[in-house]
Amino acid sequence: MIKTDAVIVGAGPTGLFCAHQLGIIGLKCEIVDNLDKIGGQCIELYPDKPIYDIPAVPECTGEELTNNLINQIKPFDIKFHLSERVDEVKKEGDNWIVKTNSGTSFQTPNVIIAGGVGSFEPRKFPVKECEKFENQSIFYSIKNKKMFDGKTVTIFGGGDSALDWAVELSRNSKVNLIHRRDDFRGAQATVDKVKQLTKDGKINLLTKFQMIGIKGENKLESIDIKSDDKEVKTIQTDYALGFFGLIMQLGPIANWGLNIDKKTIEVDTEKFETNQKGIYAVGDICNYPGKLKLILSGFHEGALAARACFKLARPNEKYRFEFTTSSKSIKDRLGVKSD
Repeated sequence: MIKTDAVIVGAGPTGLFCAHQLGIIGLKCEIVDNLDKIGGQCIELYPDKPIYDIPAVPECTGEELTNNLINQIKPFDIKFHLSERVDEVKKEGDNWIVKTNSGTSFQTPNVIIAGGVGSFEPRKFPVKECEKFENQSIFYSIKNKKMFDGKTVTIFGGGDSALDWAVELSRNSKVNLIHRRDDFRGAQATVDKVKQLTKDGKINLLTKFQMIGIKGENKLESIDIKSDDKEVKTIQTDYALGFFGLIMQLGPIANWGLNIDKKTIEVDTEKFETNQKGIYAVGDICNYPGKLKLILSGFHEGALAARACFKLARPNEKYRFEFTTSSKSIKDRLGVKSD
């Protein structure tokens, strides 16, 4: 059980800046995100697109903004739990017990939901039997590539993730790459690399095929695929990886007893607290009169929510507002030399 002052659900810009605000007032936090990378929508949807409405930054990309925010929180040594989804939030005394789908548990007085438009969930195989092998021999993201060394891996998809992992895993694994079309959506250089590896016998490429069934008792043993021409093949495999893109859903948040309206969470505008004491919502996922879905609005919301956390995390201390320009304690936390 990890004990911390706050758990932030979401590693997008608002979640990252909220972590910064917690850090400068002396609170510890941990961040959970079901994506395998930091940055939320900025990285997943528009890493290369310019953003023009960040104060004092005339133009930056989603990736540049994310990298700057990561650098800003480096002094606080914040722990990230990526590729993990918060499934359960339960009240226990003065704390919330937060549990993820990977078995990680937190005890905290404060939970800050910075989940953007909701949880990014992978599009999954249409074969229902795949569910029993999820996170055992069927995966939609990769945490540890070494587990596939010396094994047969069957990858489904035609975008960058499928192509990149096909190339990477072909170094130490037998790779089948299956796509429902002849053309690919990934970078042309990677497409060319896959085709070359196919010619070299490093990748077994099958196009215009889709999964129709799987076989296996205690583990995945084989996959049945069917072509557009109704040809059926059975492929022996140890693992199956699906890279079909992401869909956005509210996910388990809908079951936490919060006031939800049109997939957004209702909050007050003093602390951005929900109807549950100690649970806050900031960024695109929160809703209140006059709400603007801007990154700068999320920064404001996160700053107020962070300070509200202090009262629950340090009930015997009085919060004293300080400016970063003049506060010695804040400069110490940031590792900045005081004048």
